Amino acid sequence: MYWKYAIKRVLYGFLMYSILIFIFSALFNTVMEQTLRAQIEEQIRGETMRMTSLNESQLANYVANRRNDLYSLYRLNRPVAERVVWRTWDTLTFNFGNSTIIRASDGSRSVWSVVSEAIPKTLLLFSVAMMVDIVLGLLLGLKKAQKAGGFLDKSTSVGTMVVFGMPSWWLGMIMIMFFAYGVKIFPSGGLHSTPPPEGISYFFDLLYHLALPVLTLVVIGFWGRAFLTRNIVLGVLQDDYIMAARARGIPERKVLYGHTMRTSAPPIVTMSLLALLASVGGNIVFEGIFSWPGMGNLYWIALQQNDVPVLMGNLAITTGLYICGLVILDLIYGLLDPRIKVGGKQ
Repeated sequence: MYWKYAIKRVLYGFLMYSILIFIFSALFNTVMEQTLRAQIEEQIRGETMRMTSLNESQLANYVANRRNDLYSLYRLNRPVAERVVWRTWDTLTFNFGNSTIIRASDGSRSVWSVVSEAIPKTLLLFSVAMMVDIVLGLLLGLKKAQKAGGFLDKSTSVGTMVVFGMPSWWLGMIMIMFFAYGVKIFPSGGLHSTPPPEGISYFFDLLYHLALPVLTLVVIGFWGRAFLTRNIVLGVLQDDYIMAARARGIPERKVLYGHTMRTSAPPIVTMSLLALLASVGGNIVFEGIFSWPGMGNLYWIALQQNDVPVLMGNLAITTGLYICGLVILDLIYGLLDPRIKVGGKQ
């Protein structure tokens, strides 16, 4: 039954996520513990500077006891395997701790606060671009498949080969040079103007700054999506039931958008959702070019400043979103494709 299949896929997804987090924790263990020990020493140093009434012997005893207490609190005196498992559990329960340098807009050093500010901005940029990309790619791909070998098909195929191979960061710089410094239609980057406007102007200012990076992503992406859609749909159009539908006099529009799209939906949805999931973590170079404060830009800043807790939190969140998307994709695919009897006997 379908619900058994769904539960199995969710459990597999959680198991895969746990394994990946354990691997991340093991890889970052040494660097994170060095950072944690440095934070402990800094905390102890700050505490001892206020203890002017203690002599040298008492101060040394306090430092040793305080260090031992903090090491016990953070399990730094336990075996390495236990420390890695403990850190894995903390990450799975979203207890990321505090950053070493980076702060949230409200001054908080909580890694969750820092990361949660960047997630919506990345999702906004890439989800809007992906939706426009999908709509344009589907429309163009259907037209290409409908008249395969025609002028539209050949000319756009050449455009696909030219544009699809361009690096997004290179095209981004070209778009900035032309639209921001040439004709001066769009701003060169950022999320808002400085200072940001208030009221309804705040929303329109956001759209104004969102336009150029979205345009860049759409220009470089929808050509390839149209080409793949064309090939998928073209294969379906050769099936016997499509020929029979046309022979019965069913309008071409209904054949194309009804019969054909229904059969082509699973691979097209898979292609679109995988592309969206791949962009969840943000594009480090692309977001940096447009000064977009998303997950990719945050990862680059944390890497430059060696803020390991933020790096770990960033990886944990993006990995979790990606695996959740893959699980949802499996569930949607099982619903869309009538040829698959998920959870049942063939």
